[in-house]
Amino acid sequence: MLPILAKLELEQVDLTTIEDGRMGCAELMEQAGKACSERIIRWHASRSDRTSFVVLVGWGNNGGDGLVIARLLHEAGIAVRVLRVVSNSRATPEFEMVLGRVKEIVIQLDEITEAATDLRLSDKEVVIDCLFGRGLNRAPAEWLKVLIQKLNASGRPVIAIDQPSGVIAPEGEGSLDPQACVQASHTLAIELPKLSMLLPETGPYFGTWELVPIGLDPNAILAAPRIAEWVEFSDVMSLLKGRPRFGHKGTFGHAALIAGSRRMSGAAVLATKGCLKSGVGLCTVHGPEKGLHDLMRSSPDAMWSFDQDPYVVTQLFDLERFTAVGVGPGLGGDDRTRHVVRELLQNARVPLVLDADALNAISQDLEWLGFATVPLVLTPHPKEMDRLLGRTSATSWERLQATRDFASAHDCHVVLKGAYTAICSPDGRIRFNSTGNVGMAKGGSGDVLTGILTGLLAQGYAPEGACLIGVYLHGLAGDLAAEAMGTDAMRASDLVTFLPNAWKMLRAN
Repeated sequence: MLPILAKLELEQVDLTTIEDGRMGCAELMEQAGKACSERIIRWHASRSDRTSFVVLVGWGNNGGDGLVIARLLHEAGIAVRVLRVVSNSRATPEFEMVLGRVKEIVIQLDEITEAATDLRLSDKEVVIDCLFGRGLNRAPAEWLKVLIQKLNASGRPVIAIDQPSGVIAPEGEGSLDPQACVQASHTLAIELPKLSMLLPETGPYFGTWELVPIGLDPNAILAAPRIAEWVEFSDVMSLLKGRPRFGHKGTFGHAALIAGSRRMSGAAVLATKGCLKSGVGLCTVHGPEKGLHDLMRSSPDAMWSFDQDPYVVTQLFDLERFTAVGVGPGLGGDDRTRHVVRELLQNARVPLVLDADALNAISQDLEWLGFATVPLVLTPHPKEMDRLLGRTSATSWERLQATRDFASAHDCHVVLKGAYTAICSPDGRIRFNSTGNVGMAKGGSGDVLTGILTGLLAQGYAPEGACLIGVYLHGLAGDLAAEAMGTDAMRASDLVTFLPNAWKMLRAN
């Protein structure tokens, strides 16, 4: 897993790389500029129009990266000019050195000052943003804010280097000014993912993004305290169990789902279909008869158990034969159903997945979580998490920290769903999932995930592994669905359709 480091730790890795003699500061700048310019040159070669570039640079090392990029684009025969922002701040020595080299060659170099902030961008120019990068820890001065607003209003594509200018690390003490952030079309992120890419307040400014390794000291990266981790394909693939040739349905576990009510039978259907395609051997669904009639028609390979009430769940059925239980999709908020959730927590002897209305029931009395003696996986979306926390989080970073603390305090795994779903473990680790897309922002997607997670736990996966595999697999199915049909018309049921393809990809190696 790739580490996600706080701003100060990233700066320390840069410093260690320099101090250990791996490369000097100027060489580090040269390497960053070279790696980014290679990506930009490839992108330029793929276009049919005659695009030119303007590199917007400040006075720090991110600006130095930009000057290296400008020089290398010029050497590659690509039209480029530099817009240098001049302020009262002192330029770094490395910036001054690279600036001197740029002045020696025939590159147009214009200056922007507080008194003259006109950009004058042509219709064919792509802007490369090297104004601040991640060097900023407070909102920029008002005249620089005006400059950024003019850039955003220009309508020109922007490629940000490392981080769009104006974006402040959420873990820092600075306050973000949304009106003073460059809106990038694409970001070339140096070496490692940044927390600000993954949170809804700051992530949109990055546009699409990709990682650009530049050879920072790997030992320094591994030794640095990490704020979170980034889950990749190889991490998930390494967790998969084999499927023995002589295995049978009992080998792969028996999952139970407690789901559905008269008006929300679809949630039970989606959770069941997700579970059935998780690799589990057997799946039984308990719910009211009026809430399971659709399930009986659409999923004949599932078994079912009818509650004594035809409309809502009012009783806990025999749990003896199951290896994991998922509860919550489409249950509703009836008091009798809430009592079943409490009874389940008191009596379960196998891992539990708690979702949707089960979470809403628990949020009214968190002491219920203390009844459980088995592994718990909770799958809230942000509003459900706030209900569990008993307060509205001011920012997503505040919510994420509180979720991490909640998972530790209640000895459970919390899958905090979002554009980049975060898995918070009892040991305090936070891991961001790298799959998924906006096409999954549809009702029912979470129900499919609940079924997948329950099925994985039923097969004997540890909670941590089940969460990492299940969330990645769920998002990968969404990515395959989006590739096939686009994101607009995707439905939660399409995730189920593409789960076999996602499994094939994970098992391919």
